[in-house]
Amino acid sequence: MGGDFTIDQKRYLEGFVSGAQVARVARAPGSSPATPAAEPTGPDAASHTAMARTEAEGRKLTPEEKAKREEMGLDSYARMKDAAQAGEFPKGPDILRWKYNGLFYVAPAQDSFMCRMRMPNGILTHWQFRGIADIARDHGGGYCDVTTRANLQIREIPAADGVILLEKLVDLGLTAKGAGGDNIRNVTGTPTAGIDPQELLDTRPYAREWHHYILNTRAMYGLPRKFNVAFDGAGRIGALEDTNDIGFQAVEVRAGFGAEPGVWFRLALGGITGHKDFARDTGVILEPKDATRVADAIVRVFIDSGDRTDRKKARLKYVLDAWGFEKFLAAVEEKLGQKLLRLPAEAVLPRPQADRMAHLGVHPQKQAGLNWIGIGLPVGRISVAQMHALADLAVRLGDGDIRLTVWQNLLLSGIPDARVDEAKAAIADIGLTAEASALQAGIVACTGSKGCRFAAADTKGTALAIGAHCGPRVALAEPVNIHVTGCHNSC
Repeated sequence: MGGDFTIDQKRYLEGFVSGAQVARVARAPGSSPATPAAEPTGPDAASHTAMARTEAEGRKLTPEEKAKREEMGLDSYARMKDAAQAGEFPKGPDILRWKYNGLFYVAPAQDSFMCRMRMPNGILTHWQFRGIADIARDHGGGYCDVTTRANLQIREIPAADGVILLEKLVDLGLTAKGAGGDNIRNVTGTPTAGIDPQELLDTRPYAREWHHYILNTRAMYGLPRKFNVAFDGAGRIGALEDTNDIGFQAVEVRAGFGAEPGVWFRLALGGITGHKDFARDTGVILEPKDATRVADAIVRVFIDSGDRTDRKKARLKYVLDAWGFEKFLAAVEEKLGQKLLRLPAEAVLPRPQADRMAHLGVHPQKQAGLNWIGIGLPVGRISVAQMHALADLAVRLGDGDIRLTVWQNLLLSGIPDARVDEAKAAIADIGLTAEASALQAGIVACTGSKGCRFAAADTKGTALAIGAHCGPRVALAEPVNIHVTGCHNSC
């Protein structure tokens, strides 16, 4: 067999030779017993210890876990840049490693990269939104997809353009770090945070704090599988926090139950709808200022205890199923160094209900005389020209922000009453609509086979066909969820 060894083969051989040398020393006549392997140290210690413990128990790590131990994805940037300069896509374990930097090689669906970003609470400035559109035009397919984590994806990225695209995102004050792979994904929150007339809490500062903590804490990248966290402030548009591994739900606590009356977060754990489970209430409440500390402890317990032998059972739900909630919360308390506060359900006032139509159409904000306008995007796709036009509208008629929702659409906020009709007409002029439709309100679709190698169906095409067929035939008083998913992952 000709040719040089690959990077992974070289690493394997280096480890093999080192191990053989240790073994020879241990077997030499009169030699001392081999020194036991040192305990892992540094920010990756917890994940490496969990891997070693798994092997010591006689169980086999998945290939993905072995790849992460050989080279952590965040350490692959220099090689990723070399590959981009050579116009090469990743192969083998590097496909996973590149995801840690935000680049997904999606062949055979498309022989290209997809880039998924991070934007806490799904809120962008008009200039960031325009800048992303420019990047999609210059380095992608000329469009973006809004995801079900209130995020944006750029697709059809050539091999040579991946790294320069990532660097341009940083220039915009954005990042794709940890947006894929076995990481904590984009942090979601109430889309109308800070402007919602019924919210109990503005989720933006808490989502932002957790976002920056993840970015700056290396240990948060040692997970056995992906992890989702959402903050719901009880506004009119829900964050769907019960579909997340951790859901922080703003609640109002009554007097007389041993806690200061007022707004707290109630903790829900274990949501993973693709595995037929929603996050369950733990009975724990916490002060909002403690959300990052508690989330950190939960993630660290998951790093220690998550399954690294079976990718299909590596999510938090399966730790909770095996341990039960009390054992898991006890481990969290040990990490925190303090007890968690638990209150019965009757200690909490009923939460304001979300409005299933509030992400589409015109709705008054808590700021008198101002409105948000929810704009429908067919299956979440939006062209560069439409993005440019909406960025202009956001700054000309609104407050300059663009807010993404988990329903694969977006909001323009801060629109004065006197300019609502002007805004709606301008939205229509670019081929979009601000008219509320009960059918459109409930249709979402994953990427599907045209852009994802795991999908077995053209989900976006199917969702569009459902809308076109049912729209003129079915009158709905309330939205009905129609989620079209292409594989068992149920993203």
